[in-house]
Amino acid sequence: MKKTLLFVSLVVLCTTAWGQRIGAKELQEIRAGFRAGGETKAIQNILTGDKDIKANALNHSLQGQTDHYFKYRVKVQGITNQKSSGRCWMFASMNALRPSVIEKYALEEFDFSHNYLYFWDLFEKANLFLENVIATARQPFDDRSVTGYFKSPVGDGGVWNLYYNLGEKYGVVPQSVMPETAHSDNTGQMTGLVNERLRGGGYRLRELVGAGKKTAELQTVKMAALADVYRILALCLGEPPATFTWRYKDKAGDIHELKDYTPQQFYRDIMPDDYSPAHYIMIMNDPTREYYRRYEIGNSRNTVEGVSWTYLNLPNEAIKKAALASVKNNEAMYASCDVGKQFNRETGILDPTMYDYATLLGVPFDMDKKARILTRQSGSSHAMLLIGCDTDEQDTPLKWEFENSWGATVGNKGYLTFTDTWFDEYLFRVVIHRRYLDEKAIQSLQQPPVPLPEWDYMN
Repeated sequence: MKKTLLFVSLVVLCTTAWGQRIGAKELQEIRAGFRAGGETKAIQNILTGDKDIKANALNHSLQGQTDHYFKYRVKVQGITNQKSSGRCWMFASMNALRPSVIEKYALEEFDFSHNYLYFWDLFEKANLFLENVIATARQPFDDRSVTGYFKSPVGDGGVWNLYYNLGEKYGVVPQSVMPETAHSDNTGQMTGLVNERLRGGGYRLRELVGAGKKTAELQTVKMAALADVYRILALCLGEPPATFTWRYKDKAGDIHELKDYTPQQFYRDIMPDDYSPAHYIMIMNDPTREYYRRYEIGNSRNTVEGVSWTYLNLPNEAIKKAALASVKNNEAMYASCDVGKQFNRETGILDPTMYDYATLLGVPFDMDKKARILTRQSGSSHAMLLIGCDTDEQDTPLKWEFENSWGATVGNKGYLTFTDTWFDEYLFRVVIHRRYLDEKAIQSLQQPPVPLPEWDYMN
């Protein structure tokens, strides 16, 4: 009797702890709900024989309804290609500056060396990782911050403030001064080896801190790891120049030369005088949080001394008004979005109804933007340049345009068109000069930012 009661108690306990199991009754109800006949049978026949669900969900009634013409468009020139790397944030940041360089030097075309800045980005991220390891060395390995550091010591990803930190410290150079290499175009193997060396160095540093070693010994081990990272990067990417000579031909065919220039000099020459986070503001549409408030994500930088990612949260209508004003004034903007959602790669058009999965599968997909963010179903995945807007007779936006960095074969010759409704659902952040913000937004910039943890879902 006691054994029987004990067994029943354990069953009840397990049911309470783990929830309701799927039994015969539940399974019968689910089976009955799937009626394999008529349209369902036809769809099953299609999908079991064709692995491309997306192609079968394409909304054909939408095709041809959106063109690639824009009433307002920033004067840009040339499409870049980040290839198999996650440097979109760097390309978008630099692409925003290319038109002014082309105009300044009267060029037919121009591009920056992304390889040069990529070298310093990984090197600085390596140093920040090791410093973070030292700072948290007395915390357990399963501490959330420690786990995050060792999960990804360095990587390609980033946001606009990382470009600002690097440019201010290391400057920039023209593409011809430090061209791309096989490993800047395809970064996986190199970063994998860098991360292995950093994890080993980080583990050793934690051991030394646990043994009570002094700062000098810790720094010796840290610098040895950094020297190894520098070696890997220099072997795979080339060594960044301290000075350079740049010869170029202008539109008139005349040849010019900048001799013995430093990257920092070139940066100062081509950057706007007010280029700083005080004037170029990252604005965000995050419906999970209060609008007209500033937020700062902790430790979201690439240099120890650099600025972290701070943004002003605004409703979409305020962002659109500011973005349209910037486009009208011929100023492109860094922007990031969830590019993989409802994107027709062949036509280069993004629309929330581009793919009708609900009708194809007979299953609702009805989360709003807030729910998608909180459940990690959606988040910013790619940065591009916001360059165009088409409006109706009342000057209300109908669609917008990105300059992408995936080469000229993707989309509309390298450009992407997204509808205004797609803007609402999947655009997240824009870096824009404060002159285009309304008075309420400007006033909001005066408040101190609300601190967010480094593992925040917007990071």
